Amino acid sequence: MLEDPDELAVLEEIQQELILQEQSVIEEYERSLQFDEECLNAMLDGLDASDKVICPVCRKNNLTVRNHLVFCQCGLYISTQDMTEGKLRSLLENTVTEHSHRCFHNPEFTVTSGMEEEASLLMSCPV
Repeated sequence: MLEDPDELAVLEEIQQELILQEQSVIEEYERSLQFDEECLNAMLDGLDASDKVICPVCRKNNLTVRNHLVFCQCGLYISTQDMTEGKLRSLLENTVTEHSHRCFHNPEFTVTSGMEEEASLLMSCPV
């Protein structure tokens, strides 16, 4: 048993500092959990937007299908008829899958246009 009041005061002060440190660690942990939850929710929101089609040319932006047009921020601009995002996604997936059955290289996509023809999306293999 401590008899010196100064020692007792020092020990109480140390105990208070330890309690404050523990509270700080708990608050930091809770902030970290909240951040992780927000990141997970953002990822799940992105998965819910699965009806989007990533541009095969730039592989960064989502394609937009509107009024018989397919376009992207990268400059891809193709006139289409009766095209929807679902049809376009299916066409791209089927074409790439068919290619992968014969070749293990990744195909590349470019936009081509002749003198009088409209722009077309062309898939080619570097091999």
